[in-house]
Formats: sequence, C-alpha cells, structure tokens
Amino acid sequence: MILLSSFVALGLVLLSIQTTVFSLFPDWLGKPDLIFILLVFVAYRFNWMAGLFLAFCLGWMMDVVSGMFLGTYLCMALLVFCLVKFFTQNSPVKETAYQVPLVGLSYFVLQWLFYMFFLFTQPGVLPPWAWGRVVQETFILLVAAIPCFVLFNWIYEKISLHRLASKVKKRIPANRFR
Repeated sequence: MILLSSFVALGLVLLSIQTTVFSLFPDWLGKPDLIFILLVFVAYRFNWMAGLFLAFCLGWMMDVVSGMFLGTYLCMALLVFCLVKFFTQNSPVKETAYQVPLVGLSYFVLQWLFYMFFLFTQPGVLPPWAWGRVVQETFILLVAAIPCFVLFNWIYEKISLHRLASKVKKRIPANRFR
C-alpha cells in the first residue's frame, strides 16, 4: 500500500513538472513525457492489479489536467501498461537490455496509432504527420528515460527494502536468550 501511494504521489509530482515547467521550454528543446516513462516502469516492476491501478490513476490525472478529448490519456495509459506488461512478462532477455529501447518503440507506435485513430474520427482537425517531430520527441524521451529509470528504481528499492526490513524487525524477538 505504501508503494502504491508513493508512486501515485510521484506521478502527481511528475505531472506537475510536465504541465508547468516543461510548458515553458521552447519547442526545439522538447518536452519529455515523464508520465509515459513512469507507466513503462510500472509495467516492468508492478504486478497486474497494482499496475493497472497506477495506470488508471496516472491516465485519469493526465486526462483531467491536459486532455482535450476526455478518455484519451486514460485509454493510452491502460493500453501502454497492458502491452508493455504482456511483452515483457516472460521475456528471457535481461531487463536492462530492453527497457529504454522499448520506451522509444512503444512511444513511437502509440503516437502513430493515436494519430491514425484521430485522423479517422476527427478528419481535418490534426496537422499533417511530421516524421521529424515524432522522431525528435522519441529521441528526447529515450534520453530522459535513462535518469528517470535510475530514479524510479532507486525509489522502488528504497520503499521495498524499507518494508522488508520492518517485517524482519517484527519477527525477531527482543530477547533471544530467554
């Protein structure tokens, strides 16, 4: 429970950074999607129930804060979590070898899928597909994913080890020699 609430709070912090600080950046510098990176990390580390709960919370928060079409970010978050969790669940490859490349690949594919969806449902609203801009955003996300994964992993291990240490303390009696 502490782990879930900690990552929901982390999602709130990342959401506030993404929607306030990153909006001040110029377009050429890029604006990495930190919530997307957190979603992929959640898919790597959490079980299905806890991960779906976190994906729902993060998608709902993004939808409320910056969604133009309600439900888009929620669907995206649940889709990203389910697909990444499904593809990485029983992978024989070491986790660190595919973490960052899978972030870029899933982000690129998801951008394309949602562009196609909105192209058919809202014709004439979207600007033409710009390969250069999407590749640039994907590359910026890949660069941002490396320190984010280090930070998220550190937080995850700190909270997990703290919980484990408190359980071990409770099991050991105060006086062993009686």
